[in-house]
Amino acid sequence: MKKLIMPVKLTLLFLTTLIVFSCAVNPVTGKRQIMLMSEEQEVQMGLAYDPQVVATFGEYRSDNLLNFISAKTKEMGTISHRPNLQYHIKILDSPVVNAFAVPGGYIYLTRGILAQLNNEAELMGVVGHEMGHITARHSVSQQTKQQLGQLLLIGGMIASQKFAQYAENALQGMQLLFLKFSRDDERQADALGVEYSSKINYDAHKMADFFQVLNKMSMAESQGGVPTFLSTHPDPGDRYNSVNQLSTEWQTKLGTGDFKVNQDSYLQMIDGIIYGEDPRQGYVEGNTFYHPEMKFRFTYPAGWKYENTPTQVNMGPEDGKALMVFTLSPQKSLQSAADTTLAQLGLTLLETKNTTINGLQAKATVSRQVNQDQSTGQQSSNLVLTCFIQYSPYIYVFHGVTAEADFNAYFNMMESSMKTFAKLTDPSKINVKPTKLLVRRVQRTTTLGNALASYNVPQAKLQEVALLNNMDLTSSVQTGKIIKVIGQ
Repeated sequence: MKKLIMPVKLTLLFLTTLIVFSCAVNPVTGKRQIMLMSEEQEVQMGLAYDPQVVATFGEYRSDNLLNFISAKTKEMGTISHRPNLQYHIKILDSPVVNAFAVPGGYIYLTRGILAQLNNEAELMGVVGHEMGHITARHSVSQQTKQQLGQLLLIGGMIASQKFAQYAENALQGMQLLFLKFSRDDERQADALGVEYSSKINYDAHKMADFFQVLNKMSMAESQGGVPTFLSTHPDPGDRYNSVNQLSTEWQTKLGTGDFKVNQDSYLQMIDGIIYGEDPRQGYVEGNTFYHPEMKFRFTYPAGWKYENTPTQVNMGPEDGKALMVFTLSPQKSLQSAADTTLAQLGLTLLETKNTTINGLQAKATVSRQVNQDQSTGQQSSNLVLTCFIQYSPYIYVFHGVTAEADFNAYFNMMESSMKTFAKLTDPSKINVKPTKLLVRRVQRTTTLGNALASYNVPQAKLQEVALLNNMDLTSSVQTGKIIKVIGQ
């Protein structure tokens, strides 16, 4: 639960009004093809998804960085194949290394990918690549497929549309982040990224360098690398060489002879960006979740996975037979929170009791949720254990849900977890600080490894930080060179 944001109701605009088949000219290829929606509908789709994306990941606040990226995106948009489309770009508060686009001109960069980039040219290559997915309308067809499956949660166990407003992100995260394009789409987006960034005078060869970094991250996955960009953007083949070749061709064609890299200016813009998870928004040690700003803690079952989003914390076992969601109610009393929540989720109350949990007033309910398969007409039911806890000024809510047949097997485990909710008073857990990416100048000519060590980068992090700099630990760095380090 990263920030105090009430749950956003899932918009199913696409499933109701957006399925309109039409034949249109693709803006990039010039060929006629079947489109599932008009441009106006595509823009409306982006408007519907944008608040869901922001609510899921949160926005990262860096006005200087965002203003720069927004200005460059606007400049790039005017020379794209869809110059009349308004482009929106946002920085998401996620350590994951990724970028993605939503139909209608919405582009998202995580702070994780911004920390990984090393110059403005790489940044513009990534933005151009995502803009290419939009201008070629790749994301329209992918979004269609994704929307159709959006309510399949934890192996398809929970099919209720009403419960999805709380549980849609369970374990796997918002599926928008995990869109996968075809290799042909990736080749085309690479080519468009080279074209667009070159046309605003950036050296697109640096885009190839960044893809090389991503491949290194993929190879280092067992050591903690998170190659999520490659997970959502499959490598179409020899990406490094093909992007380099395209870059040379465009530079020759444009003939300006002045293509920017701007490494130092970029590094100075990301100086101080949060690196990795931000513990102030909630963090886990062992299987205990701590929230230092809202000052609470609770323990979830050992071996369960968890996911922390701005609206909720999701927890579940590997087999997907149970789900726990921890969130907030906007109501002011336990009774109104219970009444409103059960009504919103379409739950039938079976049992209720008032209780206390670690000195806090609470209300526990057990309810039934009946689901009907729209294709077969068959019904199934889940049982939901819900615990409402008054911890001024908020009411916190746990939902524990399983198929009715599995409820007894998981009841004690979920109830015990809910009963661990308590005030957080330990100063060592409250006064945590995030790790930041810092830029520093090399004091004397040496190896990168020695330079990082001189700035107190932990031994266990040296290889990771070398990759952040797109160098080897044995690489020579000259006096005065700006490098990335991590610290507080």
